[in-house]
Amino acid sequence: MTFGEKLIRFYKKLPPKVNIPKAFEWIDPFTNPETIQCMESFYTKYYNSSNQRTGIFGINPGRFGAGVTGVSFTDPKILEEQCDIPNTFHKRHELSAIFIYDWINKYGSIQAFYERFFISSLCPLGFLTKGINCNYYDDKKLQQKVKPFIIECMWKQIALGLNREFAYSLGKGKNFQFFKKINEEQQFFKEVIALPHPRWIMQYRRKSKDEILEDMLDKLALSQ
Repeated sequence: MTFGEKLIRFYKKLPPKVNIPKAFEWIDPFTNPETIQCMESFYTKYYNSSNQRTGIFGINPGRFGAGVTGVSFTDPKILEEQCDIPNTFHKRHELSAIFIYDWINKYGSIQAFYERFFISSLCPLGFLTKGINCNYYDDKKLQQKVKPFIIECMWKQIALGLNREFAYSLGKGKNFQFFKKINEEQQFFKEVIALPHPRWIMQYRRKSKDEILEDMLDKLALSQ
C-alpha cells in the first residue's frame, strides 16, 4: 500500500472518541461525506508512494481549516486553488494554512514537500468550547482525557511509515512541552524539534515572516 492509502484508512478508522468534559465538544470533520472525498483525493494525489515521511505535528484541527477539509493546515481555498482539489466549502482563508503553504512553496513545490514530510496534529480531531476553537492543552481535564487517544493515534501514524529519528512540533510552547513529555514516555522518536506555530507567526511576528521561513527550512534539512 502507498503512504496515502494507509493514511486514508487511518482517518477512516480513527480510535473511538473518548468522553470529554461537558464544556467541550469534538470537531470531527470525517462525519461529512464531502470532507472524506476531499481527504481521499488529497492523500491519493500527494502521498501516492511508499516513501518514508518525517512527521510535523501541530496541536489539533480548527473549525476553518482541517476541521472542514480533513487535511491538516489546509483551508478550503488553498485546497482548491493550490492543491487542485475542487470543493463546495465556503472559500475562506485560515491564517495558519496561509503560512504553511508559503513554507511548502518556498521548500520547492507541494508535491516535493509531501514526498518527504507528513503534516498532522498531535490530536487529529479538534475541539470547541462555546462555539470557539480551543486546544487540547487549554484545560487540564481535557488534556488528561484525550492523552490516551493522542498516544494511540501517534502509534498508528508511525505505523504508516514515519521517520523515527526526527519529528517536528509546530509550536514551541505547550504543544512542544506535551509532545516532548509523551515522547519521553513512549519513545516515539529519537528527537523532537520545536518550530514556531504558524498562527503565532502570522499574528505577532508577520514582519519577520521571511526570516522565520528560512530558519524553518534550515531545520527541515536536519531530518534529511
